[in-house]
Amino acid sequence: MTTIVVFGGTGYAGSAIVREALSRGIAVTAVARDTSKLDAAEGLTLAQGDAFDADFVTDVTKDADVVVVSLHAVQADGSELKEKFQHFVDAAAAAGARLGIVGGAGSLLVAEGGPALYDTAEFPDAFKGEAKSHGEILDRLRSGGYTGDVDWFYVSPAAAFGGYNPGERRGTYRTTDDLLLTDGEGSSDISGADYAIAVVDEIEHPAHHRARFGVAY
Repeated sequence: MTTIVVFGGTGYAGSAIVREALSRGIAVTAVARDTSKLDAAEGLTLAQGDAFDADFVTDVTKDADVVVVSLHAVQADGSELKEKFQHFVDAAAAAGARLGIVGGAGSLLVAEGGPALYDTAEFPDAFKGEAKSHGEILDRLRSGGYTGDVDWFYVSPAAAFGGYNPGERRGTYRTTDDLLLTDGEGSSDISGADYAIAVVDEIEHPAHHRARFGVAY
């Protein structure tokens, strides 16, 4: 049986990934600072702890086949995931696991050659810090800025992705590499449920190795 560990298992994307994985018979360890928001379920293990604690990360992932990081790039106390991300690379390498990252849409390109979505006038200033910090994690993964031999995949959602726009499960999605996907009306959407389908599909049938892919309708 495949075993995955999801950091941020109570969040919008993380909890959707947990539900989708459990529905397919995948064993899941959901990690959060407060796991009381999650109900008990067959195949689900709850692990309460600090995702920025290297020893905790190594211990909770030691039996994992896939480690999924679904955390804010900038935490409430101002600390940044990019500065602690080596913990996850090290833990995945030690476990011999793949490493999946729930990324942002901001670093996707709106046209061939750019600009990135977060560099357009329409991108809200309030979200630029989070988006650019997530983009730096991707850049470091691509450039070897994080050391360790790990097969990683980074999944960027559509532009209008989040709890404010949950949508409904359609069971369909399209993928891209670095270009922002939009529909015929110029919208870029994906529900939490369908984003989770794409992530768990990648877990079950690996197709992207040391690469980013985007998901949208």
